[in-house]
Amino acid sequence: MVRRLGLAAAVLAACVTLPSSAVLDERPFVDADITHQLTVAARAVLQYRSEALVQRARPEEVPTEVLGVRISPRLARQQHRAARELQNRSRAPVEGGPPYTGARTRLEPERAIRTGDRITLDATEHTEVRYETGKVTQSVRRRFDFTVDGPQVTLVDEHVRDPEARPVNDPRPER
Repeated sequence: MVRRLGLAAAVLAACVTLPSSAVLDERPFVDADITHQLTVAARAVLQYRSEALVQRARPEEVPTEVLGVRISPRLARQQHRAARELQNRSRAPVEGGPPYTGARTRLEPERAIRTGDRITLDATEHTEVRYETGKVTQSVRRRFDFTVDGPQVTLVDEHVRDPEARPVNDPRPER
């Protein structure tokens, strides 16, 4: 009888559920739905810059929010400056060559990890730019940093993870 009571107590203890926040704090990996949401917001920033490469395209303003993820004002200003620089430089695969006629950016998430009030998303960007007689496709590993304040998630920074990469949709490095 004592053995049965002990077994019943163990089964009941195993059935006790923890609040979802307790599980999140102990597991740093972000779930698939949140990772998708973060990826869509990060892609919007990159697509904004990619569109600046196309001569006929006038990218709209940097979005302030995408799928509930805010874009920080500081990052939005940086992206706006980057797009202006991309619009003003040669928009061709080679100097003096045919201009780009289209641009499309995809973002493939690798992992999203939460540490306290920060989430880091590592992803691979795949950007295709087309011109009259062909296209150029480039893949670049990037990192996106988000802050979490209650239910609000904000994209605050992005950068290339490969120091030697020269993404077509990035402004030239400052000297």
